[in-house]
Amino acid sequence: QVQLVESGGGLVQAGGSLRLSCVASGRTFSSYHMGWFRQAPGKEREFVAHISRSGVNTYYADSVKGRFTISRDNAKNTVYLEMNRLKPEDTAVYYCAAGTTRGAVTGPEYDYWGQGTQVTVSS
Repeated sequence: QVQLVESGGGLVQAGGSLRLSCVASGRTFSSYHMGWFRQAPGKEREFVAHISRSGVNTYYADSVKGRFTISRDNAKNTVYLEMNRLKPEDTAVYYCAAGTTRGAVTGPEYDYWGQGTQVTVSS
């Protein structure tokens, strides 16, 4: 079992930045590939970013490529999502997830989920 707790969300103006963190506890963090997803009101959950167990490989949704950066610190059991040049359309609840499928970009490919953190971008 893996427990995931996100933090770092908040209210920011368009063009601003936020850094989300997700701390894992339980089984070995470095055994899992990690992902970030988001869900806006009235919309389906969507993939944002993925990082492999070692941190060498990363994948991004086209909508965030060049603006968001996913990273991880296995010594701290933490995965990060650095979000720059935020837009109002980035407003959503952001979730981190852990799984064993490298390159996973869909929700069912992940086994464990955090409770989410709200990000609101004002125009």
